[in-house]
Amino acid sequence: MMKDCQAFRVTLLLAYLVLVTRGKDASATEIRVNTSKIQQINKTIRMEGGDVVDCVDVNLQQAFNHPLLKDHKIQMEPSSFPNGLNITSPFLHDVFEAHPPIVECPRGTVPILRNSRMKHIAGKLYINGVISKDNQQEVAGIKYYGDVYGARAIINVYEPKVKKSSKDLSATSIQIDNFGPFGLDSIAAGYSVAPNLAGDSSARFHVSWGEEGGQSKSCYDHTCPGFVQVNHNFVLGGRLQPVSVYNGKQYVITVLIYKDLMTKNWWVTYGKDNTPIGYWPNSLFTYLKDKGNFTLWGGYVAGPTASSDSPQMGSGHFATEGYGKAAFVKGVQIVDENGNLDILNVNKALVVSSDSTKYTVAGYDFDKYGMHMYYGGPGNLV
Repeated sequence: MMKDCQAFRVTLLLAYLVLVTRGKDASATEIRVNTSKIQQINKTIRMEGGDVVDCVDVNLQQAFNHPLLKDHKIQMEPSSFPNGLNITSPFLHDVFEAHPPIVECPRGTVPILRNSRMKHIAGKLYINGVISKDNQQEVAGIKYYGDVYGARAIINVYEPKVKKSSKDLSATSIQIDNFGPFGLDSIAAGYSVAPNLAGDSSARFHVSWGEEGGQSKSCYDHTCPGFVQVNHNFVLGGRLQPVSVYNGKQYVITVLIYKDLMTKNWWVTYGKDNTPIGYWPNSLFTYLKDKGNFTLWGGYVAGPTASSDSPQMGSGHFATEGYGKAAFVKGVQIVDENGNLDILNVNKALVVSSDSTKYTVAGYDFDKYGMHMYYGGPGNLV
């Protein structure tokens, strides 16, 4: 019971750290070259809707300010991929891919989403390395207790309603943790909606992580050193488009986190073609150096009023409404120690909802392509 409670707390804490950065549309409208040696920005791209992206030398990105990465040699591409990626889960219904903004940064650089509020947000949330004790959190999804070397899922993308006046967020992601004797290491990838932090109600793609203790060293995207991006087109924190419509077209993202068999780095790939975005170097971690021992797929809400005045999760409708109305996660798989994609051991998986009056899970089942479920709910926005 204590282990389960600890996992629940840490999972939701990390969800609060899957923050969003400001911006909207993906099409570039203005390009400005900047040769400043101080900023080390190769090019700046201004996009419709207000997003600004700086193309930064791949060797000078924020990741390498981390003391453990001082002499790190960049791995520009994975040495391997999990076996079985060519076997995809079929859909009984028509679904389409949601896409992040794609920019044309020169090779040898990576796009970094600029946000004038970023330092303020980071400082506010990470003062003394502790999130406010008043933070409220809820979750609905699948927990898995067992050794994992990666996790994959196809995630239905909606834009759940979160009150603009609140400081809450609603997110859906894959998370892999490893609990150690003095804390934990945690990594995650998925999307979130947080108007107070983003300045809009868009679904935006993020990676986040916490190292050795979780609370004291948790980060997202490029807000602090750690994650090494190698893709010169993919904008972390960028808006996903299009998104699903209730009783209409359904859009998905495919997310994979896995451990490279040769380098032991933890890679993140995106889309049905498994395009590599970047990785967390193995040297960052204490407990995730070898493997994860807890994984979670599903939805989260977190913030000062996430329980008392809860935002929507998923589509904002209960799981029992099914396809086209409730959000889903499907093709849920893990990666084993030999680099093979595999279905979950049913005896180690657990369906969870922290408050079934607000958020539910239904349609939970296994097939040869993995596990699937519907999840979510209206929260207090009924």
